[in-house]
Amino acid sequence: MAIEVDMMKKVPVAEQDPLVRARNFDEVCLGYKEEEARAESTRCLQCKNPKCVEGCPVRIDIPGFIEKLKEGDNAGAYEIISEASSLPAVCGRVCPQETQCEGNCIRGIKGEAVSIGKLERFAADWAREHGINPVKKTSGNGRKVAVIGAGPSGLTCAGDLARMGYEVTIFEALHKAGGVLVYGIPEFRLPKDEVVAREIENVKALGVEIKTDYIIGRSETIDELMEDQGFEAVYIASGAGLPMFMHIPGEQALGVYSANEYLTRANLMKAYREDYDTPINKGQKTVVVGGGNVAMDAARTALRLGSDVTIVYRRSEKELPARAEEVHHAKEEGIRFALLTNPVEILEDEEGLVKGIRVIKMELGEPDASGRRRPVEIEGSEYEIECDTVIMALGTTPNPLISSTTDNLETNKRKCIVADEENGATSRPGVFAGGDCATGAATVILAMGAGRKAARGIDDYLNGRQ
Repeated sequence: MAIEVDMMKKVPVAEQDPLVRARNFDEVCLGYKEEEARAESTRCLQCKNPKCVEGCPVRIDIPGFIEKLKEGDNAGAYEIISEASSLPAVCGRVCPQETQCEGNCIRGIKGEAVSIGKLERFAADWAREHGINPVKKTSGNGRKVAVIGAGPSGLTCAGDLARMGYEVTIFEALHKAGGVLVYGIPEFRLPKDEVVAREIENVKALGVEIKTDYIIGRSETIDELMEDQGFEAVYIASGAGLPMFMHIPGEQALGVYSANEYLTRANLMKAYREDYDTPINKGQKTVVVGGGNVAMDAARTALRLGSDVTIVYRRSEKELPARAEEVHHAKEEGIRFALLTNPVEILEDEEGLVKGIRVIKMELGEPDASGRRRPVEIEGSEYEIECDTVIMALGTTPNPLISSTTDNLETNKRKCIVADEENGATSRPGVFAGGDCATGAATVILAMGAGRKAARGIDDYLNGRQ
């Protein structure tokens, strides 16, 4: 039966009931069925000057793939997406579409934007379910490029270079490829075996080799890659995995985690599976400090592991940097928010275990350098929150291992590698960088966009156009 479409509103997408999903790690969003995707695709205006494409960091031909879906050509839609994105099933799930493609959608001026992300996910999932893989279009040119890091930026750069004909090898420090896709983003937002592993296999099918347990700076240096192994160019996409802390009293207590460590234990060490005995503190009461997507991921993971969870954030809800969808889902699932509140001390018992956190109420003052109003402490407003686990989700910085073992590689005061925004070139000829190691922690799609730019930059460099 045909679905009646309101051209001003998105076709709804099914989700797990909040009370049910709060106790499992199954995917929250169930995605469009074929008839729903077809109906939603009819809402696209097919703009001659598509602002949605301008808002996409990897420049997917959005009207083109949506028109294919409208025609019922799901394979054609996937082929169009795959020309620009190596990870469409990932992006369709975790990209902040509301501020990028959908945020620029003309349909959204007077109504709701076209549900571009959910349509991308549908096309990618349909292709996976029907065994359709991206096609390698260019014959090999025999030239070797190394990529450091098998996260979204490295996989994207490697995939694009492979399509251009280069022999690409990715060197990954962990035992499993995927970077933040496997250790950072929870299973209920991004299934690892069903989605991430398949996307990685698609990149490998293009001819990309991935070497795991290979730490550049320890196993081998960039100099050795280029001088001994014959790589003509190197792309550094090592991410930003060094966690930040507040440096308040009690931060060394047992039961305090960085969100990076907590999510790695939960995801890479499979705490979400009952048949795994993962060494992770499944506390009864957990406080998560921070307001970004990582904080939401950590909080919702702790909830599913059986904890009562409170998020502490020093600004108001309006300033929360997390996606609105993630905040909405967290609230639906029963997570509490202590807003305009900031930790001043982590309390510990006689054995050094966390027993609570002392916080102070805040008010918003004048805007700071970021443009957001600066939080100011309210004198005499301190109080305590009882908890046995604290997760610090305050952001990350790049690990300096690679930059410290590579000559002539410029970094800034934040230890980020200085790289050209347009082509990824660094101060070292033949060495390129992008993603979180160059910008600091950001989104998956921005890292992918950097990978695409670097692939073009490397191609230009190796062919004398730069």
